[in-house]
Amino acid sequence: MIEKKDIALEKAVLIGIITKDQDEAKSKEYLDELEFLTYTAGGEVVKRFTQKMDMPNPKTFIGTGKMEDVRNFIEANDVGTAIFDDELSAAQERNISKILNVKVLDRTNLILDIFAQRAQTSYARTQVELAQCEYLLPRLRGMWTHLERQKGGIGMRGPGETEIETDRRIVRDKISLLKARIKAIDKQMAVQRGNRGKMVRVALVGYTNVGKSTLMNVISKSEVFAENKLFATLDTTVRKVVIQNLPFLLSDTVGFIRKLPTQLVDSFKSTLDEVREADLLLHVVDISHPNFEEHIDSVNKILGEINSGDKPTIMVFNKIDAYKPEPIDDDDLATERTKANYTLEEWKNTWMSKIGNNALFISAINKSNLEDFKKRVYDEVREIHITRFPYNHFLYPDYNYEDME
Repeated sequence: MIEKKDIALEKAVLIGIITKDQDEAKSKEYLDELEFLTYTAGGEVVKRFTQKMDMPNPKTFIGTGKMEDVRNFIEANDVGTAIFDDELSAAQERNISKILNVKVLDRTNLILDIFAQRAQTSYARTQVELAQCEYLLPRLRGMWTHLERQKGGIGMRGPGETEIETDRRIVRDKISLLKARIKAIDKQMAVQRGNRGKMVRVALVGYTNVGKSTLMNVISKSEVFAENKLFATLDTTVRKVVIQNLPFLLSDTVGFIRKLPTQLVDSFKSTLDEVREADLLLHVVDISHPNFEEHIDSVNKILGEINSGDKPTIMVFNKIDAYKPEPIDDDDLATERTKANYTLEEWKNTWMSKIGNNALFISAINKSNLEDFKKRVYDEVREIHITRFPYNHFLYPDYNYEDME
């Protein structure tokens, strides 16, 4: 359960659908995640609505009867926000807003809002603003009720422009400006990355809220912001880490999530350059999450989209302290044993055994098995370093690599 604090939270309802491609269990899982997103954004979920459908209604996403149920509940309980689990089209958002007469968001809009809250640096704010503008552009029509009003006056005789077209032009100009700004910052960051020399680069990647920032803090002895909320970290943080006598650069990147908005993948591709240019990936997984295997698939999919799917990777299964298999009644012969009942040792004997020493099991918060983790990372970084500097290694096996910075 999500912990409620003594703050004024915005009341919201969640709406999702059950289809042949998304069964009831999967729909519940997505709505659980949507509720965590809502909480992260400052909202409180007071009710969930789901409907079984072959496909979403092209006009209102859900059916007329279910929409009436939602409207009645919203009116009776003074709810101000309705959040849909899938991205709504501009027409759907416009139609739903007219029926419910409250703020209507979809998963994409909610994630964009969280990113806007979390962006700390000028670069992150610029990337989020670009994603918001690209999301907003096709939806401008729904924000105007006076579309037919024409601008007039000096220099505006004749047909003129409707306000919607004016705003579209303004948003397009804004998008061009933001892209130019990001391009300029990208050049500066490329120079900074180039100035780091030949040091081995290691990047922490993974689903959001799996403990990447906590692990970063423990290994680098730094204070990267970490919190039990989704997308606690947006800006890539790079720290120099030394294990034994071997230095390398460790970067903590933005977490991934299922149904990640295309606009965010596009606008944050620059931030993910740290992943693209890394020599080694540490794929951090929250093994205590019941759907961690699907999280792995989601991360791998995005890594493939940014051409980083074939990089050397160590799987780091974090939060072993929180892992609790579901108990099984041995007396109930009808109960089928599933993955939810696996112990950690049983998990290690599944597909994870094929990864060999590239599968590590740790608890960053309790510092469990961290020495084994450091030893494995050291061995991998050292191999990369030897390949990069064979002369120094073979002539001077005791060479202090820190002198090479």
